[in-house]
Amino acid sequence: MIRLQGWPRNSPPPKALTGSVGRGVSRMRERSGKRSTSCEAALLLCACLGASPATAQEMMTTSLIGMHQGSPLSDRARGLGGGGYELQNGSWVSFNQWYHTNWVDMHVDLLTQVTENTGILWGFGTGEQGDKYTIGPSLKLGFLTQTHPNPNSTLSLSVTSIIGGNLTEKPCLADYGDLGSYGVNCRLAAGEMAPQETLKYLVSAKPESMHLWLNYRLTF
Repeated sequence: MIRLQGWPRNSPPPKALTGSVGRGVSRMRERSGKRSTSCEAALLLCACLGASPATAQEMMTTSLIGMHQGSPLSDRARGLGGGGYELQNGSWVSFNQWYHTNWVDMHVDLLTQVTENTGILWGFGTGEQGDKYTIGPSLKLGFLTQTHPNPNSTLSLSVTSIIGGNLTEKPCLADYGDLGSYGVNCRLAAGEMAPQETLKYLVSAKPESMHLWLNYRLTF
């Protein structure tokens, strides 16, 4: 079995900030659909490796190899919540309320074994959403292969790719009184930068798209 190891300076702060607030819950695909997809992928990999479909059907098993919440993009979103500023009416706006979520992106990793020394790595991330940002759902796909240079050693190689899971920050609509209302980066609305210029600093980031893992194990 495989074992895996132009804005005026000093301009007044906005009178008010509003923005569309969307909340959604990412839904996991039905387990049967995942099993069907993994089976088809396993049979395809089996054909590429020269093994018969019958052999693949006999050996193919799926195992949960990891589950965790959080990611570098989740941490980055949380980091945007530090600080705040005061509106013209004296009320305090804290960034934390915009970049807080009750559900942190969860990642599930699975391994579908195809032959004695090969398997498909796959999984998914649920994504997460706050008032002013979203992290989209993600899909992980890859493979694992191993060889035994001698009876006491194992050399394994795995490659995975991530699809989706992008971090996107949302803008606000700021009311500047006599100056009008503008779409603006929520965190920079009270600065000296022109509203349209602040939009350039909205965060848009992708997760690491490719992972390569090489491991050599020697047993004494």
